[in-house]
Amino acid sequence: MENRMEGPTRADEVLPDDYEAAEPPPPPPFILYRQGPEYLDELRALTLWTHQLLLPIYGREVTSSAPWCPVWWEHPEAVAQLHALWLAWQALTGAGSDPLGPANWHRDYLGPVMGSLRDPAGPFAGCKPGTHRDKRPPAVEALDPFGPPPEPPPLTA
Repeated sequence: MENRMEGPTRADEVLPDDYEAAEPPPPPPFILYRQGPEYLDELRALTLWTHQLLLPIYGREVTSSAPWCPVWWEHPEAVAQLHALWLAWQALTGAGSDPLGPANWHRDYLGPVMGSLRDPAGPFAGCKPGTHRDKRPPAVEALDPFGPPPEPPPLTA
């Protein structure tokens, strides 16, 4: 019994004449997946939205129980949360969005994000008007505890 593959075996026998290679999918919209100029462009757009819409309307007074950092973009957690808030804003309040979108954005996104950012123990803890305080992430024993063991340091003579 002979075992042969049936059907075309070359790409030009399978693909239609007008086939064009698909473009790679766009990067995910979330800012933490971006790097270099693409990250900076997205951060600039986020900054404009934050400074021209979010803070003038929803900023509220800065107090020790509701801190805000004057250089919020120096806090990766704040950038991530604000970017997610902005993406939700675009999806829920843009052209063609559901009429309930703005109410849902306020209830489901604005309150929780601003509450998290402005929590006294949140990313802006220790920051005040005119003062930024860098935060350090918690220490970890190993960056990849389940990966192969790290190479031992070189011996010195």
